[in-house]
Amino acid sequence: MQLNSSLSAIVTGGASGLGEATARRLAAEGVKVTIFDMNLERGSQVADEIGALACRVDVTSDADVVQGLAAARAAHGQERILVNCAGIVLGAKTVARRKTDGVLIAAATDDFDRVVRVNLGGTFRCIAHSALGMAGLDRLATGERGVIISTASVAAEDGQVGQAAYAASKAGVAGMALPIARDLASEGVRVNTILPGLFETPMMAGLPAAVRASLAATVPFPDRLGAGEEYAALVVEMCRNAYLNAAAIRLDGALRMAAR
Repeated sequence: MQLNSSLSAIVTGGASGLGEATARRLAAEGVKVTIFDMNLERGSQVADEIGALACRVDVTSDADVVQGLAAARAAHGQERILVNCAGIVLGAKTVARRKTDGVLIAAATDDFDRVVRVNLGGTFRCIAHSALGMAGLDRLATGERGVIISTASVAAEDGQVGQAAYAASKAGVAGMALPIARDLASEGVRVNTILPGLFETPMMAGLPAAVRASLAATVPFPDRLGAGEEYAALVVEMCRNAYLNAAAIRLDGALRMAAR
């Protein structure tokens, strides 16, 4: 798929971090971009800077996703590219001692459910609704109608202490890519997944400099945090390479996460 102004894309979580970097890169390639994000103020700011559209969308809501897609399609036409970057992180050990009195307590299952609902359920919801629209498009010269790229995490394979919910949700994102790619093969829609390691994101920026340096030092090579532009570059390659389907690619500088 050649990226140009005839194509439109949806980027969930596009107001910051990896999603923002992706939205900026796709717009720079000429693609008409719509940002889905809960933070409409920041999303609108990014959209204004790159000539995109921003919609406030909660990916756990069917109504929000459908309305967001309708607005994006009214402005830019049916999307051929969907990049799922929306997600949340909540950490808790399965069983831990309460700080106040040392009593053992179980993790809050509501928190577990929320992480899975956003990261896994939200990704699937956007895929299903977007793919329905893609399936009605004419095929490109490559035979494809669209491409879907989702964001998992190295935690899907190397989950650390306290990451049960996050690791499970991201393992689900990676695990559903192959069956969805098979589901959509007859429609000419490709499905790929990126598993990023430690990246420069707003969450990372909020950590003390010493902690950031310590994390960067755990990456074998290059021994630094990843840049959003490097993630976005892989998104572009996944769009361009028509033979890349059902792939799950770690983007992590050879990092393998320790237990803690």
